[in-house]
Amino acid sequence: MLEVIVTHKRKEALDICSFELARVDGAPLPVFSAGSHIDVHIGPGLVRQYSLCNHPEENHRYLIGVLLDPTSRGGSQAMHDQIVVGQTLSISEPRNLFPLEHSAARTLLFAGGIGITPILCMAERLAQSGADFELHYAARSAERAAFQARIRESSFASRVHFHFDDALPAQPLDMATLLREPHPSTHLYVCGPTGFMEFVLRSGREQGWSEETLHREYFSASPDVHAGGASFEIQLASSGDVYVIPEDQTIIDVLYEAGIDIPVSCEQGICGTCVTRVLEGEPDHRDSFLTEIEKARNNQFTPCCSRAKSARLVLDI
Repeated sequence: MLEVIVTHKRKEALDICSFELARVDGAPLPVFSAGSHIDVHIGPGLVRQYSLCNHPEENHRYLIGVLLDPTSRGGSQAMHDQIVVGQTLSISEPRNLFPLEHSAARTLLFAGGIGITPILCMAERLAQSGADFELHYAARSAERAAFQARIRESSFASRVHFHFDDALPAQPLDMATLLREPHPSTHLYVCGPTGFMEFVLRSGREQGWSEETLHREYFSASPDVHAGGASFEIQLASSGDVYVIPEDQTIIDVLYEAGIDIPVSCEQGICGTCVTRVLEGEPDHRDSFLTEIEKARNNQFTPCCSRAKSARLVLDI
């Protein structure tokens, strides 16, 4: 864990604030790569993941953007209403579960709303390396699009296309045209609200894009992440111990009660912190972290929210 201080807090758009964080001791922060995020410990039992959106070569600060979610479970509300300049926070070191494919000949970036945070960092990294890319930034309105001034003043401004729902004249996001020529060396990255991401990914698949070239990072959980399900058993490969997972509890809950601690963060199947190997059985994947290809292999899953289709799962624990 790192102790940081909030050095700046700024309103970037309607319901979006940015927070600049620096180490309390003034030392350089750990290096990170485009697409990385950090865990922010906002309060007791309140941990949220936020993408880093400053230039990846900066080591004197981390910059995150936080959307005030109307359905907030407490995290974004606390960040907006309680966290102030001068306050100290505990954060994790950066982790990257959404990395750039640097061998790509061309990169298409799609951001919806607050999804601009990791995408902006990617754009700066690609621009610095002289890579071929373009960025499409969609939002309900201009007032809800963060970091516009920074983008318009950047060296890659000519590669950015804004798409606002209320713009006159209209600025439609024509996915059929943008994705009509899939190529194995062209990679697509998308981040934003679930509906926006599914639209972009579905458009790519319809145009023949392979799953290996489609990259995404979710900010919200799948609608069925907390849906119930029949009870089942898990068995720990190391000890042979068997536990029953009731309809109203998660695997993480049951193991925690048994004194078995699995690293967990979001508890919604978004961050990938708790991904665990499955040795036998068929998982019922409820997460938004694993790709469809990874889910089809059935050799790993997220015990924070996923369940089982088979009567028992044998876990590599």
